[in-house]
Amino acid sequence: MFGNLFEEEEEEAFPSTSSKGRMTKGGDEPPPPRGKAKLSGIKNQGGTCYLNSLLQTLLFTPEFREELFSLGSEALGCLEDKEKTEAKVRVIPLELQRLFASLLLVDQQSASTSSLTDSFGWNSSEGTNQHDVQELNRILFSALEHSLVDTSGSTLIHRLYHGTIVNSIVCKECGNVSQRQEDFLDLTVCVCGVASLEEALWNMFVAEEMFEGNNLYRCAGCDRLVTAAKSAKLKKLPPFMTMSLLRFSFDFNKCERYKETGRYSFPLTINLRPFCEQADGEDSDFTYELFSVIIHKGGCYGGHYHAYIRDIDQLGKWEPQEEECKPKTQKKVQEKVKEACEPKLQEDDPLSVLTSIIAQETSKSVLLDQLGQKLMDKIGSSWSKKFRKHYGPIGKFLQSHSDVFMLVSSGTRVALKANPPSPVTEPPSPAEQTPNSDPSTPSDSESAEQTELEQKPEPEQEGSHWFDLNDSSVTSIRESDIEKQFQGKESAYMLFYRKTQLHRPSEALNNPQYKVPLHLVQMAHEENQRILQLREVFEATNNTVELRLHLAPSYRLENGALQPISKEQNGSTTLSFDRRKTVGDLRLAIYQMQELWEGDMALTVAKSLPAGLHLYNTLTDDSVSLYSAGVSTNSDLFVWNGREVCGATVLTGAEWEPVLLTVVRPFLGDDGDLQVEDGMECGEGSGGFENGGPGLKREARGFAGAVTLREVREALGEPNESVLCQKHKGGKREEHGAGEGGGASGWRVFPPDDMQRTLKELSLKDGDALLVLEPQSFDCSMFTLNGDVVTVTTPSDCRWLQVEFQPHGGGAVGEKEEERLKIKVPATGNMLLFEVKQRAIEELQLHSGAQYCLRQVDSTGKLLPPVCEEVSVRDAGVRLMTTLTLCPGNAPKASQLFLHFSVGAAPSAGMEMDIIVENTCTVKECLKVMLDAVGLDGCWHLRRLDWCEEVGEALMDEDASLSELKISNGDTLVITEGQLPPKGFLKLSVWLYLDPRNNSADFKLANNGHSEDQMLEVVTPGETHSAPLRSVGEVEISDEATLEDLKTQVLTLPALQHVCIPTTAFMRVWQLEGQRLARILRGQQLTLRKLKLASGADLCMQQLLMEEDLGPKELLLNIKMGVPGERCYYPPEELVWDASRDSSPRSLRTCLAAHYGLSPDSLLLAKYQQDKHTWEEISNWNQQVSKKKKKKRAESLLGAPFHLKDADTIGIKNLLIDNNRDFVTLEDEQLQQMLRAQAEERRKGGEAAGCDSVGPQKKTGQTKSRKPEVALSINVGVFR
Repeated sequence: MFGNLFEEEEEEAFPSTSSKGRMTKGGDEPPPPRGKAKLSGIKNQGGTCYLNSLLQTLLFTPEFREELFSLGSEALGCLEDKEKTEAKVRVIPLELQRLFASLLLVDQQSASTSSLTDSFGWNSSEGTNQHDVQELNRILFSALEHSLVDTSGSTLIHRLYHGTIVNSIVCKECGNVSQRQEDFLDLTVCVCGVASLEEALWNMFVAEEMFEGNNLYRCAGCDRLVTAAKSAKLKKLPPFMTMSLLRFSFDFNKCERYKETGRYSFPLTINLRPFCEQADGEDSDFTYELFSVIIHKGGCYGGHYHAYIRDIDQLGKWEPQEEECKPKTQKKVQEKVKEACEPKLQEDDPLSVLTSIIAQETSKSVLLDQLGQKLMDKIGSSWSKKFRKHYGPIGKFLQSHSDVFMLVSSGTRVALKANPPSPVTEPPSPAEQTPNSDPSTPSDSESAEQTELEQKPEPEQEGSHWFDLNDSSVTSIRESDIEKQFQGKESAYMLFYRKTQLHRPSEALNNPQYKVPLHLVQMAHEENQRILQLREVFEATNNTVELRLHLAPSYRLENGALQPISKEQNGSTTLSFDRRKTVGDLRLAIYQMQELWEGDMALTVAKSLPAGLHLYNTLTDDSVSLYSAGVSTNSDLFVWNGREVCGATVLTGAEWEPVLLTVVRPFLGDDGDLQVEDGMECGEGSGGFENGGPGLKREARGFAGAVTLREVREALGEPNESVLCQKHKGGKREEHGAGEGGGASGWRVFPPDDMQRTLKELSLKDGDALLVLEPQSFDCSMFTLNGDVVTVTTPSDCRWLQVEFQPHGGGAVGEKEEERLKIKVPATGNMLLFEVKQRAIEELQLHSGAQYCLRQVDSTGKLLPPVCEEVSVRDAGVRLMTTLTLCPGNAPKASQLFLHFSVGAAPSAGMEMDIIVENTCTVKECLKVMLDAVGLDGCWHLRRLDWCEEVGEALMDEDASLSELKISNGDTLVITEGQLPPKGFLKLSVWLYLDPRNNSADFKLANNGHSEDQMLEVVTPGETHSAPLRSVGEVEISDEATLEDLKTQVLTLPALQHVCIPTTAFMRVWQLEGQRLARILRGQQLTLRKLKLASGADLCMQQLLMEEDLGPKELLLNIKMGVPGERCYYPPEELVWDASRDSSPRSLRTCLAAHYGLSPDSLLLAKYQQDKHTWEEISNWNQQVSKKKKKKRAESLLGAPFHLKDADTIGIKNLLIDNNRDFVTLEDEQLQQMLRAQAEERRKGGEAAGCDSVGPQKKTGQTKSRKPEVALSINVGVFR
């Protein structure tokens, strides 16, 4: 009835794992063992919680389970023969047997239902569509009945669940009775307007419905309309009674579904005698006891199912909850003592409030980031609302009262200097009672006796062990917890009762193998052995780490970093070591490897940076394990004496992290060629200058990140009058040097105040250019100072274009080079190409009536498409001091495309034909023009030509325009005979991420006629500004292809032929959603179908500088360290965090501490909410204690409230050197103000629209789009 309305809510971005789970190096992670309850859960396939709840209920129905196990291979067949056409294999009951055996006997946290759902005939999408569990109950029973036809189990469902209702109509005139029997497998009872199950049954089977007034009944005996009474009774009671509660209804006034969430009670034991036709017999014949409750959490359009089930055979290990283990007397005494010891609170005095909060803590201290929340819990108001106006920020208040408060634990906790006595945690002994005690209290012996009785835990009734089976999770609950499911959004949805007459044999108790067939027991034993071996291999493999040891004698200090002395040898040694061993064991192993080592040995965590090797924290405690010390696989360790390397003192720590800068200096050549010193390369303006023109020379130099610009200038040997400049960013670059032919670039001069700032504070990063100019440099016309911007301009004699005339277009065969006419035309970047062509025609004295066009030539001498003459030299991408070819032919307009085409196959060099069409022309129209040009007719279609000059993908959408298909100038299309291929493939749009930090020449694509609409701005991970994406085309690929196949095909796109990528591992593939980089596609061998890619999806390719193969539970985060004392951050960095082993805040903090070489206790973390421009602080792991249940809980950053995913930004504060705990920057505040202004405008616009509306219409928000309803079905073979 409800289709797939109950879509399950996603809880985490990644599947949950046990706390002991780790990521294997060479294989899948073995399944975790069963939990404390010793019962197995069932994995959720994405939306199958409804199926899991029903299967667990059937499993814990012993009679159903044993009847199913009693069916052997002679009745059901064998699964090995299911592919044989002549064999009648009843797959569904066989798979159900295997699943039940696995749940009973295999030691794993959860079992999979994929084989069972495959036997249902479900595809992959059925696993993500959730359905109604009541509907599934009927369909599954029907499928089992059809599967067990002509077997001994054909009556299984009928015997256990089948009942009969008799409906009667009694004529009030003649007494004639008309009866009709009705079969049922479950009773559907009303919830709306009813308070309990008993009341609903009374309305169904006791209360009579009268036919009277205008609603009379035609009596067969009287043969006329008469007054009559209609009633129903239970005629036959099944052993198991299933009650389906009608929680979901339809409101015809509002035309929408809704869920009944009112209180609806049901008993643990119910007697159905009042509702039966025959009431004779013992009470046990009519008495049922509850053994399963399927619960639905959520609304009518989405939610989650789980089940409360009674363990009748006591197969699990039931344990009371930790909170309930404490004796009641102890709890009461603790509460009374707490009230007595709690001082009288003066809520208007902040000193009294804070002192009271800290004094009541057991540890006599409170975490600073928890103090505000505890204050709110104490007085019901925050510090900002109640005290900030008069006392300032809470941090300053604590500092101003240093005589009362003190900071401990590296400044992360606050305590009282004068600690009050510890609060009483144990009940006072009788001897300690005051003489003024209440005379009504009992005597010592009576009190002790009463305490002893109350301290005994309440015994749980035999066989009344209840468990909450929630997909993979199984936890113990008390019988009283069922009452919590009477009402609310999380409430009972199906009730399962069993007759009290059904007794279990003693041999079935605590015996999961009872009545299980031997072959299934053997199968489970073999599976347990396999899992055990996997776990052993997993532990051994996962605890071995590969370490790279760098020995001090092989290094020297140069440019602020450690460099290998010998370029042939990198100075590192690989060592495989068990991370469970201690630092002392590692030190001893290195001593044994280096027999000639003398003196002390220090082991320091290092990291290879572009500037060289840098050292961070030193491992000083020999007793801690490598795992606790944060040493993981591929970690770099530097082995030295801890003081110096080759006589030079080495500065360690993140603040001294070196930065590799490109130092740019002016260079004036004296002869025809530029003089380039060893180790230097000429930069912009250095090549192609005539007559020994000026240029720039570049040199890579490394500097410590904590040095100032003044120290950099001194290290470069420059005088104090020299000016340091940084490449200018922003829109001013075009203003300076505009019209200079594209040869001008802007550099910003560092102001005097910046000379005292460090490279880290100035956000200078690896690869940034630093221009060094002496005062006399401005005497040269090449450099112009305008305010704080230096413009570097190419010489004026370089503003020209050479035009070469080729009368035969591509150059005739045998044409000599000297016969070609060449001419230099003065040009600037702003000159139109039409003017360049006209000047060339005039100087070459060509016939002015003929049609000519200008074409560029690539590095191989091939003519490129004609350039559009309506645009300027700069806009057309034509560089000055290059050659254009003047050829006969027409030039395309700005709205036109110049295309090559051939018929049948890829064209040979120079043999393709050309055509000019409008870019709005459709594929069908373009094909017609081409066919008319070559004189063909019949059935043809168009295909692209890939970069390998081979016939590529077909243009599937014939009604799409060429611009929509991203066909550009110069593309080659092939006219292919035949119909279009079938649509069994994915069509994916591919974009290229243009990383501004990547200066690689391979990353700069040649201009292939890309227009502005082929560029896209997306939000850059870790930054607030956007970065450009360039469209590189589309790929057509099968959904069965792997991710590696997709990467390989993407590299064949013409626009990427100049991008040099060694292997596909150097590519990162993002999926775009709403102009954001949403997720990284992982798993080189996973198919595109498993990656859930749909046709039309947008993918973004990012080139990497090193190989990357992210695991399924490894997150790529952007981390930003705060600049101490300032409201800004250092440039973001990428960090891969392995969340498979532990996804808690402690794991992330440890990973970041290892990355920066700092202590984990000194770091404060926050997640950046990019849509709100706010920061959400990630609390310390010491806070992960539930105040209600007084027990530690494993908080995962992958779940609520943080939901960490790829490209999320993590802000970091080093509390050792930074007292500013506020993560919000000035830019964030400006963006927040902008959002508030936009919200206010929308609100005002909504109010104005509301005033114009007429009638009782209410505001209509955007409704969530829902999936179409899909009918639930199970496919069963024919066995008659």
